[in-house]
Amino acid sequence: MLIIGLAGGTGCGKTTVVNQILNELPEAEVGIISQDSYYKQNDNLSYDERALINFDHPRAIDFDLLVKHLKELKAGNTIEQPVYSFIKHNRTADTVSTHPRKVMIVEGILILTNPELRDLFDIKIYVHADSDERLIRRLKRDIAERGRDLDEVLARYQNTLKPMHEQFIEPSKAFADIIIPNDRYNTVAIDVVRAVINQRIL
Repeated sequence: MLIIGLAGGTGCGKTTVVNQILNELPEAEVGIISQDSYYKQNDNLSYDERALINFDHPRAIDFDLLVKHLKELKAGNTIEQPVYSFIKHNRTADTVSTHPRKVMIVEGILILTNPELRDLFDIKIYVHADSDERLIRRLKRDIAERGRDLDEVLARYQNTLKPMHEQFIEPSKAFADIIIPNDRYNTVAIDVVRAVINQRIL
């Protein structure tokens, strides 16, 4: 199994890059795991307490479970991937059965900050985008998809997103094998990744 880690700041366009990589690849051979599914379970906290959690700090992620699940997949076993609700700020009771694939793409803003996780990645990719562009994308997504209002998104950006990006996410770029600038369609980088995947699949 080829495991690809794909990181980058919030709103950098990771999903777009994943879709570009997947384009023309056989769907049955490639699986995707999102770091967002692995936010820690916080049943012991009230909704208001959960809303105050710094979700952009590495300690918000259940890296132990994510590492365990990747090792299970690599061993050929099916895992039950957690389902996280951004509206409730907590995991739901649901899980998603995820089967091993020849290629697994793990995407998330903090995945290159964890040494044990990095060791499992065969290829480490960082998607870079201008901070203004990332903020605009984040605003659009959180308001449209996650039920947030403008003031809430801007406050979170100023108080947690920006400082956490500077402290943890941007420095993790140093661990990347490939850096993809997402201010334009970067065909060369995408083609390199696709070529490596195709070699593994064939």
